[in-house]
Amino acid sequence: MRPKSTEGSGGGGLRVPMAWMYAEYIADELLRTGDLMPPTTLEYRAGRDALALTIFLSDDSAGGPRVVARIEEWRSLTAYGTCWREWVCGRLDRREAVAFEADAPTRDPDLALAGAAWRWLEETELLAPDLDAMGPAGDDPFTAGGEEGPHVWTPAWQLGLPLGHLAIHLF
Repeated sequence: MRPKSTEGSGGGGLRVPMAWMYAEYIADELLRTGDLMPPTTLEYRAGRDALALTIFLSDDSAGGPRVVARIEEWRSLTAYGTCWREWVCGRLDRREAVAFEADAPTRDPDLALAGAAWRWLEETELLAPDLDAMGPAGDDPFTAGGEEGPHVWTPAWQLGLPLGHLAIHLF
């Protein structure tokens, strides 16, 4: 947020990414309330970033008492079977196009942080149980042979999105 006045020492200062920081705060609170996993894990970060992107890229800004009213919207955006990845890419592209057309001298810090979170979610792969793996009839793939079932590398957003969705349900 840039100060309105450019006189004195307040002008031309750094822009603070308040919209992104607020979205990240709300996402963090939702995940901590759900108490699904320790906040120090990569899975937690994936959930927080996925939720923060959902909150940040929603049409209206999330604010104050309206957060509770927006929960249902965020729940539907993060639900299984939705095209969340395409929605995020489309919204980010649209915001970047608007920023480019505005010919702003400096990049929007909120958009920069949202883009960095999306790149991390896309490029980072986490080892997770393969929920699609099918063992022989009657075998539990997670206990067969005394070991956990098969694991696969998956993009972080594919773990973070259901985690965020579950946290919203538990809120």
